[in-house]
Amino acid sequence: MLSKHQKQFLKGLSNTLKPTVMIGKNGLTENVLTSVKESLLAHELVKISILNNCETKPKQLAIEIASKTNSEIVCQIGRKIILYKRNVKESKIILPK
Repeated sequence: MLSKHQKQFLKGLSNTLKPTVMIGKNGLTENVLTSVKESLLAHELVKISILNNCETKPKQLAIEIASKTNSEIVCQIGRKIILYKRNVKESKIILPK
């Protein structure tokens, strides 16, 4: 579980990120989940954009994606979700304590 200080640190890092995964009208599909898992493995910190034509609420999507990918929600603002999952083999982000 991330502390408040760690979440703030990750949120600051995510400001320069562009969304790597976009969720459209089909919602959370297996392809989207696979993309999120691959992005988390490669980058550890992922920004997800939810398009306006997606009918599922962003907060609900964030919780569902985090539980299915075993990642942590850094923040969810509007239609943007930021997730973090530490890569055990090759950790690229060093979190403050």
